[in-house]
Parts: sequence; C-alpha cells; structure tokens
Amino acid sequence: QVQLVESGGGLVQPGGSLRLSCAASGSIFSIYDMGWYRQAPGNQRELVAGITHICVPNYKDSVKGRFTISRDNAKNTVYLQMNSLKPEDTAVYYCYYRPSIIQRPVWGQGTQVTVSS
Repeated sequence: QVQLVESGGGLVQPGGSLRLSCAASGSIFSIYDMGWYRQAPGNQRELVAGITHICVPNYKDSVKGRFTISRDNAKNTVYLQMNSLKPEDTAVYYCYYRPSIIQRPVWGQGTQVTVSS
C-alpha cells in the first residue's frame, strides 16, 4: 500500500507564493512520474504539472513561468513552487504518482489552495 502525504496549501493573496510538498511512502517499487492535479468547484480535475523519473517536467500552459515542479528521488517527494498566484489558481490540489506509464495514478487526499484578497 502506497500513501501520498501532501502539505503546504493555504490562503494567500494574489501575487503571493506557496510551496506544496508530497511525500510517497509504503511499498514503492517504481515511480514513473509524480505531480499535481487540481480541481476547482464545478470543474474537472486538470493536470497542473508533472515530472518524470528522469526529471522531465510538464506544465499546464496557464502556469508556465509561474510554477516550478521539482523532485527528490531519494525521498520519493515532489514539490510545487507556486509564484505570482492568481485567484483562478484557487482549487484543491491533488498529488499523484504513477508506477508506470500504463498504470492509473495513485492520489493523495488533496490540499486546498485559496488565492484571495
């Protein structure tokens, strides 16, 4: 059983920054990629950023230049540095990992990010 433990969400003013962390623990044999999805009320869950086991990142267009994803393979941990936050970034952010490219994601419990003045 693999668990994903997220931290770092909260309330921030527009233009502010937050850093999300997600640590994977348990019976981990391989990790193809890890990253973050988000879901705002009434919207579908969408990919924000992912990073592969060889540290190739992938970003949603609207966060490019503002968000940075990084990964510590030794700790099975992924980070999302979010700068210049906007109200439209408000959502529940879910960490995920995939053991391989053909397997479905394993999800964290989610952490709320609210950008508001």
